[in-house]
Amino acid sequence: MIVGSALALTAGLALAGCSDASADKASDKPELKVAGAFMPAPAMDDMASGFFTVTNKGGADKLTSVTSSIAEKVTLHSTKNNAMKEQKSFDVPANGELDFARGGNHLMFEELKHKPKEGDKIAVTLHFAKSDPIEVEVPVKAATYNPKPGKHASH
Repeated sequence: MIVGSALALTAGLALAGCSDASADKASDKPELKVAGAFMPAPAMDDMASGFFTVTNKGGADKLTSVTSSIAEKVTLHSTKNNAMKEQKSFDVPANGELDFARGGNHLMFEELKHKPKEGDKIAVTLHFAKSDPIEVEVPVKAATYNPKPGKHASH
């Protein structure tokens, strides 16, 4: 009887450990949402920029690339100390945000197939290391548009 109770207790602890491990795995999964996307109406015929915020309420992920049918290529860039530099990827921190804003991180749409104008909506797909791709409809705003912080519309 004592042996049976000990085995039952051991099995119960093992199962509790398994459920804790699977709960930890679930919390490691990124929960991404994109908001505040916009493209300022481009001044040039062959290049444009794009901005948005990725909010993550789960585990860490990484933005690895962006694609859009409007451009031959879309590249990721950071701006630090007034110097723009192409990046291979950007970390999306666990329970945090990745912000693409004027004067900072941004997208460059290169070799545009046509020049978008204010009022257009551009289809963009964000690709991540862990999460499924997220498709975003990016509105083209006035060239001078700059949203107020915290005023992002969800996508």
